Amino acid sequence: MLLIPAIDLKDGHCVRLKQGDMDQSTTFGEDPAAMARKWVDAGARRLHLVDLNGAFAGAPKNNAAIKSILAEVGSEIPVQLGGGIRDLDTIERYIDAGMRYLIIGTAAVKNPGFLQDACTAFAGHIIVGLDAKDGKVAIDGWSKLTGQDVLSVAKRFEDWGVESIIYTDIGRDGMLSGINIDATVKLAQSLSIPVIASGGLAGMSDIEQLCAVESEGVQGVICGRAIYTGDLDFAAGQARADELNGA
Repeated sequence: MLLIPAIDLKDGHCVRLKQGDMDQSTTFGEDPAAMARKWVDAGARRLHLVDLNGAFAGAPKNNAAIKSILAEVGSEIPVQLGGGIRDLDTIERYIDAGMRYLIIGTAAVKNPGFLQDACTAFAGHIIVGLDAKDGKVAIDGWSKLTGQDVLSVAKRFEDWGVESIIYTDIGRDGMLSGINIDATVKLAQSLSIPVIASGGLAGMSDIEQLCAVESEGVQGVICGRAIYTGDLDFAAGQARADELNGA
């Protein structure tokens, strides 16, 4: 079970949002590279970056911060990035810079042809981020709900060669209300590719519950607000996950 620290970037700073609302942001650090180093030193085996400005603008915006993180830890562990990735040139630039995985969210739903092209051109590097509320996919920085069902969308993307799915329950994100275990497992059981849980991680109980369903296809969990507020000690959480899964 991978515990994946999230570093959300807004105007070059490390922040956390509540339910994806840019007006409800809390700054947790001014030095993204130092934050990345902190989590790697605490035992992180992958990092999750989000270019929040990019997600809302539809184009990369926090390039300096992203480059600083890759320079600091990119040679040590895989780093994945989402937010504002809308074309193949952007993906190529990030991979050339040392990014291991690119996360396509809104563009995957609105422009499926782009996702297909990305999976073909950059096999093994593409993750889809599916953000949902009440089982329906949300797009455009969570500002719009589509009528599309998460399960059907995920199964279509699986066939195109997506590496994994990050499933976020946006009603829980940043609220410390607990991972939606049931919905995450339901999705994982329906797919042959791994699912990464996201949204609402509150503490050690969530880690233990996720470890219990890892065999269903749940590869990891994005750790956000809880590891910044101290509700979850990251190093202790990863150690507990390793213990439960016999690592």
